[in-house]
Amino acid sequence: MKLSQLSAKPVLVQITLDDEDVIKEYNEPLEFYTWDRQPMDVFMKLASVDPNAVNSSLIGIVRTLILDEDGKEILTKDNMLPPKILMKAIMKVSEMLGK
Repeated sequence: MKLSQLSAKPVLVQITLDDEDVIKEYNEPLEFYTWDRQPMDVFMKLASVDPNAVNSSLIGIVRTLILDEDGKEILTKDNMLPPKILMKAIMKVSEMLGK
């Protein structure tokens, strides 16, 4: 297969947070979206961030990764997710991009 055959425009994909803790706290899975492919600069920034440190550079990157069903950013200057959910979302996106 030629590498050029794998090249395509990004597509929004749904990600579900449905582990036991999420279900227990929210009584249902939580859904968000992200692009199935990321620009190289976003991918490299994400790969170089310390996963144990939530800081402004991480939030800046994550804003572009955690989207609603229309591809719009969920995290804004005024809106933030609960820290536990934010970390779960970051981990899910990282796992997806790592595959």
